[in-house]
Amino acid sequence: MSEALNVEKIFAEKVFTVAKMKERLPKKVFQEVMRVMNQGGELKMATADVVAKAMKDWAVENGATHFTHWFQPLTGITAEKHDSFVSHPDEEGRMLMEFSGKELIKGEPDASSFPSGGLRATFEARGYTAWDITSPCFLKESGCGTILCIPTAFCSYTGEALDKKTPLLRSMEALSEQALRIVRLFGNTEATKVTASVGPEQEYFLVDKDLFFQRKDLMFAGRTLFGAPAPKGQEMEDHYFGVIKERVGAYMKDLNEELWKLGVTAKTQHNEVAPAQHELAPIYETANIAVDHNQLVMEAMKRVAYKHDLRCLLHEKPYAGVNGSGKHNNWSITTDNGVNLLDPGDTPNKNIQFLLVLACIMKAVDTHADLLRQSASDVGNDHRLGANEAPPAIISIFLGDQLEDVVKQLVETGDASRVLAGGKLEAGVSTLPKFEKDATDRNRTSPFAFTGNKFEFRMVGSADSIASPNTTLNAIVAEAFCEAADVLEKAKAEGGFDNAVHDLIKEYMTKHQRIVFNGDGYSDKWVEEAARRGLPNIKSMIEAASTITTEKAVALFEKFGIFTRVELESREEIIYETYAKTINIEALTMVDMASKDIIPAVASYAGDLANSVIAIKEAGATAAAQVEILNEVDSLLAEAKSALNKLIAEESKAAAISDVKEQAFYYKDVVKTAMDALRAPIDKLEMLVDGSVWPIPTYGDLMFEV
Repeated sequence: MSEALNVEKIFAEKVFTVAKMKERLPKKVFQEVMRVMNQGGELKMATADVVAKAMKDWAVENGATHFTHWFQPLTGITAEKHDSFVSHPDEEGRMLMEFSGKELIKGEPDASSFPSGGLRATFEARGYTAWDITSPCFLKESGCGTILCIPTAFCSYTGEALDKKTPLLRSMEALSEQALRIVRLFGNTEATKVTASVGPEQEYFLVDKDLFFQRKDLMFAGRTLFGAPAPKGQEMEDHYFGVIKERVGAYMKDLNEELWKLGVTAKTQHNEVAPAQHELAPIYETANIAVDHNQLVMEAMKRVAYKHDLRCLLHEKPYAGVNGSGKHNNWSITTDNGVNLLDPGDTPNKNIQFLLVLACIMKAVDTHADLLRQSASDVGNDHRLGANEAPPAIISIFLGDQLEDVVKQLVETGDASRVLAGGKLEAGVSTLPKFEKDATDRNRTSPFAFTGNKFEFRMVGSADSIASPNTTLNAIVAEAFCEAADVLEKAKAEGGFDNAVHDLIKEYMTKHQRIVFNGDGYSDKWVEEAARRGLPNIKSMIEAASTITTEKAVALFEKFGIFTRVELESREEIIYETYAKTINIEALTMVDMASKDIIPAVASYAGDLANSVIAIKEAGATAAAQVEILNEVDSLLAEAKSALNKLIAEESKAAAISDVKEQAFYYKDVVKTAMDALRAPIDKLEMLVDGSVWPIPTYGDLMFEV
C-alpha cells in the first residue's frame, strides 16, 4: 500500500510563502516586505538584495537552477524566459550562484514578438517585467528542471501595459479606494483596504493521447472540426457527478497533489455533464493570486495529463452536440477587517450598506453590460454563449426570490418591510435531518447570478484568462461606488445622510431594475423581453470588440487609470487579429484533413464499392443496396469536394485583406460559413463509410475511450 498523502505537509511546499519569508529574512527586512505587500510602495534596493538572496537560497535548496519572470502577455497564456543563477567563477574556478535584488524586481524580455495591437513595432523590442510582490513566487518542475517563477507585470519601454495583470492590479486598487469610501460612510474606520476575491471553477475534457495524435484538428485547433454524433452523448445525464473512472481518478489525484504543492487550494472535483468532461474548483483567493493560480491550474492540467497518456482539452467546444466548457468566475469584495460587502445577513431588507452595494452593482452591470459581455469573449466561447448550454449572450442579473422581492418593495413603495425566509427542508423521511434551506433557488441560465454572498459570472470561457473579466468587474463597480460616494459624502457633511442613502438606493434600483431577470435565460421569450427592455444582445467576440473603445468605456477606464485610450485601441485590434488568426488556422486544418485524409479515404472506399457492384452484377444479382450506398457516397463526396474548393478560395480572399477588423468579419461571415458547408457532407459520410476505412477517430472513440 502506498504511503498516505499528508496534504497539510505538502501544501505550498513549492511556494516562497510569507511563513518562509518570516523564517529566512531579518526582522526589519520582513517588516518592510509586508508593509509594501499590504500598503504599496517600493522596496529599497538593499532590502530587495536581501530578499533575493533568501529566495535564491531556498530555491537552490529545493533543486532550482534557473529563475524566470513569469508573466501573462496578451496571448492569454503565460510566458517565461529562464536565466540560471550561475555567475562568474571565482579565482579558484568555483561556480557561484547569485541572484540580485535588481534581477528580482526587474526583467527585460523582448516586447516585439508578443501581441501589442500596434503599441510596439517589430524593431522596438524593449519591454520590462516588474515583480508583483503581492503574488508569491513558486517553483515549477518540468523537463527543464526546477525553475523559480517570479510573478510579474509586463509593460513596454514607453510604459503601456502589454499584459493582463497590470490592468487587473490597477482595477483592484481602484475598487479598494472607492469601496473604502462606501464603508467609511457607514462608520467602518478600521478597514484599510477592500479586496476583490475570486474562485474560478475550471471545466475541461480528457482524451486518450494516441487518439489525440490521430486528430490534426485537436492538435492544431484544440477542437474537433469534423465529427458525427456518437450513438450516446449526454442525453442520459449519467455522467454528471457519476462515479469517476479509475484512469481519470488517478489523473485527478496527481493533479491535486501538484496543485497543492504550488499552494493552489484545489477543493472540488467531479464529472461534468458531457462524456469525458470534468471540473476542478478552488477556494476563494485575492483576485490577482486567483488569476495566477488559474493559469497554473491550466498548465498543470496539461502537464499532468502527459504522465497518464492523456491530453487535456481546455477549448470551450471540443465536440459539437455536447456541452462545452466554461469557467464560472465567483466574485466577492471584502474589507481587510473581515466584512463581506456582499453578505446580506439575515435581514437584507434592513441591511442598508448591503442594499447600497447591491444597487451600485445593478447600476454598474446595467450601464456597462456591453463591457461585461466583451470581457468574457473569446473565439471558443462563441460556440457556447446563447447555445442553451451556457448563459445567453445577453447580460442580466439573477437575484433570487428573496432579493428580487426586496428590490421590488423598494422600487414600488420606497420601503422593504418584509423579507422572504428560506424555511425548513423536509424530505418526508424520519431518519433524514430537517435543515434550513436557502431563501432562493439557483439559476444556471443566468450570466451574472447572486449566490448568497457573491456573484457568479458564468460566461467566462474555459481556456480564457480570468484577468479581463475581473478587471472589468472591478472597474465598473468602482465607478458606481465612486458616483454613489460623491453624492453621499456631500449629504453626510450636510447632515442628511440617512435620507440621501435611502433615496439613492431607490433611484438606482428603479432606474436599473431592467437588468434583473430570474427566469429562463435559454427561452426565446427572454430574447424578446430583453430586446423590449433595451438590453444589448452581442452575439460574437468581434461584435463585442468595439465596446472597449466607446467614449463611455474610455472615460471609465481612464478615470481610474486602468487603461489609456491607446491601450484600449490596441486591445481592440488584438481581438480582431486573434479571431482572424484562429479561424485561419481552423480553416487551413480543415483543408488539410479533407484534402489529405478524408476525401482520399472516401474516394478509395467508393472505388472499392464500385468494384463490388460490378462483381455482384456479373454474378447475376442486382446489387441494389450497394448501388444506393454508392450513389449516396458519390453525391456527398462531390458536395464535399465542391465545399473544399469554396473554402480554399474564401480563405485565400480572407488572408489577403489588410484591414484587421474587415478581415475578422470576413472570417466570421464568409469563411466560417464555408467551413460549416464542408463539415456537413463529411459528417454524413462518416455515417456511411466503413469504420475500418474512416481515417480519423470518431466522437465515440474520443469521448468514451478514456
